Amino acid sequence: MSIMGHRIRIMPYSTFRLNLSVTSPYNADFDGDEMNMHVPQSFETRAEVLELMMVPKCIVSPQSNRPVMGIVQDTLLGCRKITKRDTFIEKDVFMNILMWWEDFDGKVPAPAILKPRPLWTGKQVFNLIIPKQINLLRTSAWHSESETGSITPGDTQVRIEKGEVLSGTLCKKTLGTSSGSLIHVIWEEVGPDAARKFLGHTQWLVNYWLLQNAFSIGIGDTIADASTMEKINETISKAKDDVKQLIVKAQNKDLEPEPGRTMMESFENKVNQVLNKARDDAGNSAQKSLSESNNLKAMVTAGSKGSFINISQMTACVGQQNVEGKRIPFGFIDRTLPHFTKDDYGPESRGREGLIDTAVKTSETGYIQRRLVKAMEDIMVKYDGTVRNSLGDVIQFLYGEDGMDAVWIESQKLDSLKMKKSEFDRVFRYKIDDENWNPTSYMLPEHIEDLRTIQELRDVFDAEVNKLEADRYQLGTEIAVTGDSNWPLPVNLKRLIWNAQKTFKVDFRRVSDLHPVEIVDSVDKLQERLKVVPG
Repeated sequence: MSIMGHRIRIMPYSTFRLNLSVTSPYNADFDGDEMNMHVPQSFETRAEVLELMMVPKCIVSPQSNRPVMGIVQDTLLGCRKITKRDTFIEKDVFMNILMWWEDFDGKVPAPAILKPRPLWTGKQVFNLIIPKQINLLRTSAWHSESETGSITPGDTQVRIEKGEVLSGTLCKKTLGTSSGSLIHVIWEEVGPDAARKFLGHTQWLVNYWLLQNAFSIGIGDTIADASTMEKINETISKAKDDVKQLIVKAQNKDLEPEPGRTMMESFENKVNQVLNKARDDAGNSAQKSLSESNNLKAMVTAGSKGSFINISQMTACVGQQNVEGKRIPFGFIDRTLPHFTKDDYGPESRGREGLIDTAVKTSETGYIQRRLVKAMEDIMVKYDGTVRNSLGDVIQFLYGEDGMDAVWIESQKLDSLKMKKSEFDRVFRYKIDDENWNPTSYMLPEHIEDLRTIQELRDVFDAEVNKLEADRYQLGTEIAVTGDSNWPLPVNLKRLIWNAQKTFKVDFRRVSDLHPVEIVDSVDKLQERLKVVPG
């Protein structure tokens, strides 16, 4: 993804302009980075760039089966703020937001609140730009496991149905580069151009709203209240006392060595643990004291910049500095430079290590990549499905040994893998002879009667359950042998079914007129049609 195709828009001056989302795969920033531009000359090259290398086609990476670009920086922060429950947009601002929407057809969506004056929610802005085919269920980054149900107290359950945001606050987890994010689903379900359009529209609309609702960070956002500072000071004092006790124990040789470690190594490890715990505890106290209106916290929870460790270090204490997992060894006598005061020693060691790593690793990784490119540049998938080099030598008879294009693969949970026999039977086996079995909520009475009276139909269902059990056994013993229930698959079956339910307006409150045998026959025919015959 470090070389992609772009459409040029001619502008004055000699500076490249680049959409913010595209900087992620290039690892580019705006501090003086330079780029090389190659203009395709021949028709063949132009066709290759248009069909294979254009930015929308490269949004999902085959390396990790997930997007490499998403919403970043101030737009991401704005997305979190605009989709909060208490965000309402005045009429004049909403009309101006509509002017930024490329596909505006003159129809203004109905406001969420009519009296005393019309107000629109931030979620309605996203309803304009999310494609109508999209269904998605995710959680926000700060979702707590204790929050259950479809509507959570913290509005952390993101539910999108037919392109409408019904609940949830959008953050990096939904709009970022993670697998199964909104951008990933749009790319897979609607196509690369729809994903490109969504990224562009999100930036235009949300950035305009953010322009009207300013955001800034001040020194006040890093200062904790008096009671929290007292708590932090107590934590640090306790850690100092604990370390002093460890030093006395070590000097008196009362410290018990840990298994496989010398006395000195055990001492270092214990001191390290005490100081790390103090840093974490002080940081947690600081984080809990910050209100929802804190601007630093807003950035971290949105995922646009910073982490909770940064908040801890600014608000509570920097904490001890570790280099290669150990406390920094004191390699100097009295001081590091002659003009410093005696016994003065700072955390510059971390900085030096970073500089050395940058200098050494840049050249190493660059050369490794060049060698890999030169080794593989002539390898391609031919029209017969084989992978060959320029001489026609076969590298693989089928790409990746499974023939799957990695951009379509998603991690999916196979629920039946970890089911016990009793649970499997409860879910998949019809208890036709049981008097209490009464599926009238989803099956017509005449169909239930057919299953109870016609032996041939019962045989069909027995065969179906046996087949499911055999498939589950084969899956667990030959393919998914690690015991994990999450596996990468090329078709997201759950989403496929959910999309079909929404497309055909399936109402779960009504009884289906489909005969169960018809479903079994349809699935069998589909399986027969999907059989791959080599050659």
